[in-house]
Amino acid sequence: MTLNPQLKLILDLAPVAVFFIAFKWLGIYTATALLLAATLAILAFTYAMERRIALSPLITAIVVSIFGGLTLWLHDESFIKIKPTLLYLIFSSILATGYIFKKGLLKPLLGVAFQLTDEGWRLLSLRWALFFLFLALLNEYVRRYYSTDVWVDFKVFGCIGMTLLFAVLQTGLIHRYMLPEAPKQDGTVPKSPD
Repeated sequence: MTLNPQLKLILDLAPVAVFFIAFKWLGIYTATALLLAATLAILAFTYAMERRIALSPLITAIVVSIFGGLTLWLHDESFIKIKPTLLYLIFSSILATGYIFKKGLLKPLLGVAFQLTDEGWRLLSLRWALFFLFLALLNEYVRRYYSTDVWVDFKVFGCIGMTLLFAVLQTGLIHRYMLPEAPKQDGTVPKSPD
């Protein structure tokens, strides 16, 4: 069974929402514990429903487990604040490596949503690699020079907002490199809805 995209988006955002609400009411350590629990619960739920785990949520769960665990064990909030930096750097490195070796590594993740030429996938991967590097550097700046309250607001609203905006800004590249639709078995090309 494959989860629908809307449910996947909700599941992707749920741990961040849990973290934000818990932080505002209960503080950073309880929020971190609930973030860890929510991340692992959603990973288990996704596996139970789809019988597979995508690479991105798995990497996220591992990094959250390590840095969330260190935050709780050492009672040091700097670990949970470093977690996004490391996660963004991992994603940036993976996508940049794919670009260097002429592989569009976003294709396995987004290939169901739309079909692009190989060059389109490579360029999209490069753009996301650079964007994740930007987010890593920005997270480091905010975590070092601002309060935990500001960092949490930045992480929840700033990073998610910038990510959504960046995704929308990629539509031009996606349309430029989109493959034509394959003909149906009767030889006609499906019409796009207007």
